[in-house]
Amino acid sequence: PDTNMTERFDCDYCKESLFGKKYILKEESPYCVKCYENLYSNTCEECKKPIGADCKDLSYKDRHWHETCFHCFQCKNSLVDKPFAAKEEHLLCTDCYSNEYSSKCNECKKTIMPGTRKMEYKGNSWHETCFICYHCQQPIGTKSFIPKDSQNFCVPCYEKQFAMQCVQCKKAITSGGVTYREQPWHKECFVCTGCKKQLSGQRFTSRDEYAYCLSCFCNLYAKKCAGCTNPISGLGGTKYISFEERQWHNDCFNCKKCSLSLVGRGFLTERDDILCPECGKDI
Repeated sequence: PDTNMTERFDCDYCKESLFGKKYILKEESPYCVKCYENLYSNTCEECKKPIGADCKDLSYKDRHWHETCFHCFQCKNSLVDKPFAAKEEHLLCTDCYSNEYSSKCNECKKTIMPGTRKMEYKGNSWHETCFICYHCQQPIGTKSFIPKDSQNFCVPCYEKQFAMQCVQCKKAITSGGVTYREQPWHKECFVCTGCKKQLSGQRFTSRDEYAYCLSCFCNLYAKKCAGCTNPISGLGGTKYISFEERQWHNDCFNCKKCSLSLVGRGFLTERDDILCPECGKDI
């Protein structure tokens, strides 16, 4: 009978006995060091040699380095246990990355470190806390701002400093104003004194410094036609005829009896009526 009760303990790949030798377990299978390194070792990005079983394997985004090869591409200082940044396949310490690639703050002139919140406008960069309103010195953050003369202003400060104020409501006009009598108005504030409709873009006239739409002005101030009793505005080239304190639209200046137009003709009057010479000869 076989008295050798010792089980065999071989490398899973080359089948050589592992008794008395260093071995490595991978997925519960034993390998001699040589086979393990040939089969499973990663290649170092820096020196291109295998990262042996007795070396520390440092990895980043599926790339691997020996511990001694894991250093800054620029200054060669070790990056082990230190923050670093990647740029175009190269790893850089934060100092080298900042000097090489980070933008400088337009306000304090210091480097804006990678990962720091920053503001950018027209090719310039600022630390978030350095991007402040020129007037109130408060950070603008994500709020709206208005640039003027190479300075940036938050909207409230800009309105106080530079915006024209509406004559009517005394508030700032930031867009869409109207000028009337050399004074600024919001479009929505420039309305007819009578009916309060907006006058911007409409024909209007004024009386005693108050603006009116044509309809309100005619109803309030225009002379009334003795024929049809409607207002005669006199605006826009409207023709009318005046005679002894009375006025008529051209089209209303007709003989009371035969309706013949008397414009440019002789006429007779009988109390409030006007008559052509033919109809008036029997008076």
